[in-house]
Amino acid sequence: MKEYERKGLLERVNREAATVGADIPEEIEIQGEPIELRSFVFEIKRRDTVPPGERDRVERAKRNLRRERLARLEPIEENEVSYDRGEELAASIIGIDRALDALEGLGAPDPETEAKRQEAADQKRWMSFLKKALGRDDAGGASGRTRF
Repeated sequence: MKEYERKGLLERVNREAATVGADIPEEIEIQGEPIELRSFVFEIKRRDTVPPGERDRVERAKRNLRRERLARLEPIEENEVSYDRGEELAASIIGIDRALDALEGLGAPDPETEAKRQEAADQKRWMSFLKKALGRDDAGGASGRTRF
């Protein structure tokens, strides 16, 4: 594989928005064992929160996915594969990242994060109310008149 091809693949897998529109692989082999990844992720995501009994399973799955991601990334970084194989590995890495993103978003947020989110939502509602009460238009500028 040429150096510019290798760099392109690495840029693709490390791009922040790489998982947008990406599919979670139906099945993936991790440490020689096939895992039905898509059904696992959808089964877990179907619930609002991860039950205490499932947390260990989800954390183990995330650790295994991170290890597998690194194992698939290394041959690209070390230029040990052909470009075609690098493309396959890059696509699988992006699928793994998509699954990790889905699994990372699970669980109840900690109280501090939830409080900050609630405070931001309250502030947004308050500012919207004030804009309407003061006669501001939707674009945020003054309408030029005070409404009574």
